[in-house]
Amino acid sequence: MKPGFDGQTVASQLAVAALAAGVVTSYAVAQGQNPLMALGITVFSAVAAVAIGQWI
Repeated sequence: MKPGFDGQTVASQLAVAALAAGVVTSYAVAQGQNPLMALGITVFSAVAAVAIGQWI
């Protein structure tokens, strides 16, 4: 049985996902990507990772 919603778990998942996406984003910005676009991609990927993690 899947455990219920836990805000602390979601926060930790979001932090890990954002850190992981931030590493790739830093590289992309260093290669010339627009920082705002990179930030948007980071936020989207972190939220998507948490949503998928909660769904599975």
